[in-house]
Amino acid sequence: MRKKGLPSVYLPGEYGSVEFRMAYDAAISGAAALVAPSRHEYGTFDWLIEHYKRAPKWKKLRPISQYNLGKDFDRFSRAYGKRHVVTLRTEHVEAIIGKKADTPSAANHLLKLIRRLCHFAMKKKLIATDPTLDVERYAENPDGYHTWTEVEIQQFEAHHSLASKPVLALRLILNSGAARQDVIRLGRQSVRDGRIAYRRGKTGGDVDLPILEELNDVLQFVPSTQLLFLTHTQGRSYKPTTFGNWFHDQCVAAGLPHCSAHGLRKAGATRLGDAGATELELMAFLGHRTPDEARTYVKKANRKRLGDSGMEKVARAKREQNLSNPVERLDIHRRNALKEKRN
Repeated sequence: MRKKGLPSVYLPGEYGSVEFRMAYDAAISGAAALVAPSRHEYGTFDWLIEHYKRAPKWKKLRPISQYNLGKDFDRFSRAYGKRHVVTLRTEHVEAIIGKKADTPSAANHLLKLIRRLCHFAMKKKLIATDPTLDVERYAENPDGYHTWTEVEIQQFEAHHSLASKPVLALRLILNSGAARQDVIRLGRQSVRDGRIAYRRGKTGGDVDLPILEELNDVLQFVPSTQLLFLTHTQGRSYKPTTFGNWFHDQCVAAGLPHCSAHGLRKAGATRLGDAGATELELMAFLGHRTPDEARTYVKKANRKRLGDSGMEKVARAKREQNLSNPVERLDIHRRNALKEKRN
């Protein structure tokens, strides 16, 4: 639109829509600079995502959350960005997430993303009802990623040599609690006075731990001229996804296709829990700001110890009962011998 004394302004949305009226009122009041033109066709998922990133809720997200959600939006946009939100039906959502049925957690993550967009579309008056409402989540492992067992750790190290990069990666995660995005940034700058320290990218929590002998044994194989402990080809640093894919390939090679880098982090926490670590000690290892997840490992360890102590009490009671009621058990040969002696 044009108005005398004011610059020309692009009015987004369909004529008469809420978005159109808001932009029109802003332009009339002289607040045209606040109205940003859309790069995408009105009502498409691309348009919706663009406006989602302009909303105050987006601006309140932490940078790492904006980065991760932005990546999810980008992937969805490449596949479905040109489609109009109003045409989305329940059966369409089921078909979209059904493509990831082999990985239930990924399918549920995608469903959560679509549901987020649909809720925002309802606020923007694009749709009246949520097409994801009746879509059921896929059943998945309640514990999430598989937690490595000590046997699996030994199998992985037996397949790869002690001086190999896979074993270095395994022991770094296992002994530092680092997630994928954290372990790729660990290097000589992270080590001082026999300790390894870093700040978690996801939570911002500080981690500062002593370097155990198990980890020190493999760090000695890292060239002294290499700053980062784990590097890609030609000394380049890893990206989190690239590192995760590479490490999973190493798991497959070792006959452990169900294992992952994140499962190692859980294995490290399980070790602490089994050793009697407190919630606060587990928080320090995991780099968490709240004890919620740490409490899970403490509960599991306590349950195991209580189960052991309970069964030991049963075994001890049975031993005491046998001692107080000795029974002479005679085999058939001794009974026959006694009969012959009496005769």
